[in-house]
Amino acid sequence: MKSHSAAERQKAVRILAKSLYRDLTAQGFDEKQIVSLATELISEVTHKMATDGGREVHAG
Repeated sequence: MKSHSAAERQKAVRILAKSLYRDLTAQGFDEKQIVSLATELISEVTHKMATDGGREVHAG
């Protein structure tokens, strides 16, 4: 499996975010709902980080 650089992953994250935003707006979600989704995602990640004791975890 090819290892991706941090720059490549960051570019992929930006592309994914733009695509997700376009898809959500096309499905009728408004800006407040999209911000709410982003807030929930941050909450989930924050909870996961707290339950992992702050250690970095890599899937793989």
